[in-house]
Amino acid sequence: TNPGFVVRITQSGLDYAHQQGITILEKELAQLKLPDISGDFRIRHVGKVHYEISRLDLRSFHLPYSRISLVPNVGLQVSISNAFAEVDGNWRVKIYFIRDHGSFDLKVENVYIKINLKLGSDASGKPTIDTSDCSTRISKVRVHFWGKFGWLYNLFYGAVESRFRNILESKVCENVVTSVRSELQPYLQTLPVTARIDDKAGIDYSLVAPPTATAQTLDVDLKGEFFSLAHRSTVPFPPLALAFPPDHDRMVYFGASSYFFNTAGFAYHAAGALVFEITDSVIPKGTGFHLNTSTFSAFIPQLEKMYPDMPMKLRLSAPSAPFLNIGPGGLLLKPVVDIQAYAILPSSSLAPLFLLSLTSNVSAVIDVKSGHIVGSLTMGRLRLSLKHSDVGTFQVRMLQSLMNTIASTVLLPRLNERLAEGFPLPLPDRIQLSNILVRFHQ
Repeated sequence: TNPGFVVRITQSGLDYAHQQGITILEKELAQLKLPDISGDFRIRHVGKVHYEISRLDLRSFHLPYSRISLVPNVGLQVSISNAFAEVDGNWRVKIYFIRDHGSFDLKVENVYIKINLKLGSDASGKPTIDTSDCSTRISKVRVHFWGKFGWLYNLFYGAVESRFRNILESKVCENVVTSVRSELQPYLQTLPVTARIDDKAGIDYSLVAPPTATAQTLDVDLKGEFFSLAHRSTVPFPPLALAFPPDHDRMVYFGASSYFFNTAGFAYHAAGALVFEITDSVIPKGTGFHLNTSTFSAFIPQLEKMYPDMPMKLRLSAPSAPFLNIGPGGLLLKPVVDIQAYAILPSSSLAPLFLLSLTSNVSAVIDVKSGHIVGSLTMGRLRLSLKHSDVGTFQVRMLQSLMNTIASTVLLPRLNERLAEGFPLPLPDRIQLSNILVRFHQ
């Protein structure tokens, strides 16, 4: 299916992640446990030689040169060159009745490691990563033995050097595979595939396909769909094909289509959250009027006779989910709102007065703060029409300025207060964004 939300990681973003990963891998390799080595071999005119290498201590493992590269349609490749390590240990040798022992220093130089990483997704829509191939090649091993009989050391140097090279080459790749599975894979699994927003809705960020590597970027397609927590229903409109702008000069890009935002409207409408009740208690003191029949009787004279000096309630609701469009200028929507007016009788029961339909051009400004998409709305002038009246006919246009004031001083601040809380971006643990730029595209 087409994504509603996409993430693009560029080469510079991978380079940054690679720096963190190599630091971890270096520490992991420095903790390699190397097995004891022992063996026998025969030397002409000398006889059988038995040797033992024990208490191998890998003092350090340095990865000074490495790079990560994208492999189109496959995944990632990490190449490490000129790595080096230092090992201490003890040796013991026996030739007939001659015995000797001591310590040694071993330096491994020009180590080359190549790691291929395969990217995918699991049944829950979380990203996966595994090692598809690993190879290690050691060009040089230098050993310095300490002991009394120097001629003995040369007898088993070749055997030790060869076996040590083979052991270390296999151990490095074993460690890489283990590190990817124990460190990198669990970390990727911290990417939230569902994010609870509030008590009404959540966002589905599950992958709709495995990540795709190109020559310049790693692209991840996410569902990007809001849903009602009470009852998840099928969204009645499909996600359209989403073409990512060809930028790749920043570390990471997030792309949200109109589908992403429109499923938010659909989910909140389905959850019954797009209903607002306004009474006189929420009217700001500085507006100069009260929400009662006395105020409205200036525009609807018959109210004063039918419901003299009674408080009123306005119930605002959306008959359908708002639908927005995204263009280079930003986000635009034209919501339709029903306004049902009531008189609050002395018994506290409600008497219906009239039902208005309200439309307005609304523009939205989007930003990102603390890993959340936040926004604010600006409302144009309202247009009213009368859908039903229980108090006889009246001129709706006379209510225009009053409703404008109520919308701008009560409704809009409440909506913007909620939008300022924002909706979480799909970020793994311990990731913080900086130098954020928001752009709009068709």
